Parts: sequence; C-alpha cells; structure tokens
Amino acid sequence: MPELTISPEKVGFLIEKAREFDVKEGIVDPDSGSNGADDDMIDVLEDDGSDPVAREISGFIDALSEDEQVDLVALMRLGRGDGTIEEWADLRREAARGRNGRTASYLLGEPMLGDFLAEGLDEFGLAPADERITPIQ
Repeated sequence: MPELTISPEKVGFLIEKAREFDVKEGIVDPDSGSNGADDDMIDVLEDDGSDPVAREISGFIDALSEDEQVDLVALMRLGRGDGTIEEWADLRREAARGRNGRTASYLLGEPMLGDFLAEGLDEFGLAPADERITPIQ
C-alpha cells in the first residue's frame, strides 16, 4: 500500500470545508435587499465571489508542502475514478507534472471535491479524522 504525505486529519478538514463550499449556488436576486430574518437567511447560500470558505480552503492548501499538494490532487483524482490504488504512482506523477502553483484554484473548481477526497482516502483504507484542525490564514 502506498503512503500519503498528507495526513488524514488535513484531508478531513478539507473534506468538511469543501462540502461547505459545494452547497453554494449562483446569485439569483442580486438586488434582493431583503432582511435575512425575513427570508430564512437563504442569501447565505449564494456565492457572491467573496466566500470566506473559499479563502479558508485556499489559504490552507497554499500553506501545504509541495508533496502534500501533489498528494491532494492525486487523492482527488483517485476518488474521482481516474485511476486505482495500484496506479497511485502514476496519479501522483501526473499531479506533480501538472503542478503550476494554482492547486487551490484547480481543486476549488472541481465539483464534489469533498466527496472525491473522501473516496480517495477510502481507497487507502483511511477515514477522515474527526479532529478539528485550525485553518492556516
């Protein structure tokens, strides 16, 4: 079984945050002007481009080492079904070759990122830890 350079705790934090980010939708009524108490706070699910969760994810990913970022991309691709655990070295090599300093943007552009990371960890026989990690700002 190959080894990960990124810890399951860090991946678990990203899974949690990615799922928070994935529930966002496009702005439906940009000039709403409604009161949150009146509309059940529905506007908080609209992505206006200044999402603090996206900034938190980006800061966390940018603070990871290069090896951890490569593992994260390869793990997402493994969970997405782009390869098998037996092809981990190839997935990791492709992730390293495609590295361009925009890992966070690339991963945030992947729908269902949290689910793919969880599936990737499952392929390793690991579960995301319930332990809370303090994000890096």
